[in-house]
Amino acid sequence: MYDPLLWLGEKVTLGALRQDLVGRAEGRTVELGCGTGLNLRYYPGDLDELILTEPGAAMRARLGQRLRRTRRRARVLDASAEHLPLADDTVDTVVSTLVLCTVEAPDLALREVGRVLRPGGRLLFLEHVRSRSPRFAAWQDRLSGPWRRFAEGCHCNRATDELIRECGLELESMAGASWRGMPPIVWPLITGVATKREGFRAAGSAAP
Repeated sequence: MYDPLLWLGEKVTLGALRQDLVGRAEGRTVELGCGTGLNLRYYPGDLDELILTEPGAAMRARLGQRLRRTRRRARVLDASAEHLPLADDTVDTVVSTLVLCTVEAPDLALREVGRVLRPGGRLLFLEHVRSRSPRFAAWQDRLSGPWRRFAEGCHCNRATDELIRECGLELESMAGASWRGMPPIVWPLITGVATKREGFRAAGSAAP
């Protein structure tokens, strides 16, 4: 039911945001939590390699079907965002769209992003977040439990924008948007780019 449930939100809002963001990927690219492959159509055709990570077996089955239909060349890995089976400093671009709201340990996932990115590599992100409006955020808090059960672990009130700022990557740009066509508790969106600089050390990690 994932694709049908997102259909209106994709048509009204998210499709254009995905196209703008994912079209910036370059080099060796890794997507976190690829799901059913809704980003596939937007990747440039000249990537060095496209690696799609997805820990859910049902999602990987749908992803495989979409890959066969589109004939897009990609490597699919059964891996979570918190534990990427990739060597340090080997990735040019990491893409995260509607993933950091769902992972159990988003801080660990962001540290993994920093670990696998090469210096100068970029995280491209599109996530729904906790509202800056105290009144709206209070409704997100009240409904977070039922929503999490309905949406397979999605935290509608997670302040992912703050986590990205604190993870040790350098924020290049971030803009807000509204996910129209979806329930109001997931309307607040952020989209942007964060870069790994020389000497990166994830915030909160122990000194060497």
